[in-house]
Amino acid sequence: MVILTRWRGQSLTISTKPNCLTLSVQSGKETQVFSFDSEGRFWTGIVQNISYRRGLDGKIVAKWQEGNSQRERRWLSQAEANTLQENARRFCADLLADLQTGQVLLNPPLDETGWTFLTRAAAFTPERYRQDIDHYHAVYRPVGILPPDQYMAVVLQAAEGCSFNTCTFCNFYRDRPFRIKTPEMFREHMKAVRDFLGEGLSLRRTIFLGDANALVIPMPRLVPLMEAIHEQFDVERLGGIYAFLDGFSAEKKTPADYARLRELGLQRVYIGMESGNNELLRFLKKPGTAEDVVQAVQAIKRGGVAVGIILLLGAGGHQFSAQHVADSIRALQAMPLDADDLIYFSELVEDEGMQYTRDAYQANLRPLTPEERMAQGEAIEQALSFSEESGTPHISRYDIREFVY
Repeated sequence: MVILTRWRGQSLTISTKPNCLTLSVQSGKETQVFSFDSEGRFWTGIVQNISYRRGLDGKIVAKWQEGNSQRERRWLSQAEANTLQENARRFCADLLADLQTGQVLLNPPLDETGWTFLTRAAAFTPERYRQDIDHYHAVYRPVGILPPDQYMAVVLQAAEGCSFNTCTFCNFYRDRPFRIKTPEMFREHMKAVRDFLGEGLSLRRTIFLGDANALVIPMPRLVPLMEAIHEQFDVERLGGIYAFLDGFSAEKKTPADYARLRELGLQRVYIGMESGNNELLRFLKKPGTAEDVVQAVQAIKRGGVAVGIILLLGAGGHQFSAQHVADSIRALQAMPLDADDLIYFSELVEDEGMQYTRDAYQANLRPLTPEERMAQGEAIEQALSFSEESGTPHISRYDIREFVY
């Protein structure tokens, strides 16, 4: 339902869907937009041409465009996040009060779902947000990273951490050892996730099996975990199950294994190949080879499951650049990719505490500029060709600096 009206001298749009509420008010050239999930949590917003996205952990990222420059972004401080959430809540509370007292009339009137969502959003006080964040941390170990198309997934941590955890460019899982949950532990975790999300579950679009490479779990242990998901969630309605897997472990599962996982709802496997150049992979301390990834993709595709391949732009600097591009093209072309698959270009993001940064400095590697990193992706994309019969994989960028869950 979409309702247009005037409110306090401004143009107001109220949009209610089965899974969210969005309020948009326009005064002159300025527009403010606030969206909330079914539980009343602030989710996204736009204020003064800056867009905001809130994660379930309470962190909020701000993104904006300055002229023709690249998109800018920064994470709000806790105080800034609190202010934004409270402004959104008060917006709902003021509108709710005016509707209840008849100071604003809607035609058509707000339906029951709209009243419920608006009331919940107005009641989501700062104390409620603090409790919600505490609840999140009681349910989840840190969710390190997700593919961009999975930011709205229900994350279920069948495993925690990364099974090898050696990549010098990744710090997401350094703080915890790898462990696989038992079916009993996993069921308790899933119940806790459902309790935490509440009716906000309706906003989630898929199920993501965490953490870093959950599909490394041996089939005798993985199948019961996958079956347990069906006890707690309507997997088909949620759009299926998705997961990461490292390329060098993938050969331990056969096409028949992937076909079985497909029967259990697995839709896509994401593999961080990073590069098709094996020398660069060794420098990155990434186990396995590009050939391992190609073989893994062949097995996964024969099992009827789609893939998402992730390449790291800028890795190895100028010294590795030419071979990084050439060998990555060669590896991608050796895969049986089709229109169901994804290719992500992820720009290397360095910081002083990263092992890669120290290794690159000691090896005297000259880093690529952001423009040169983008050019790597363009060179790879332009060189790829796929048959009309199979179709072309979707190719897009993957900026880990914008990840929010």
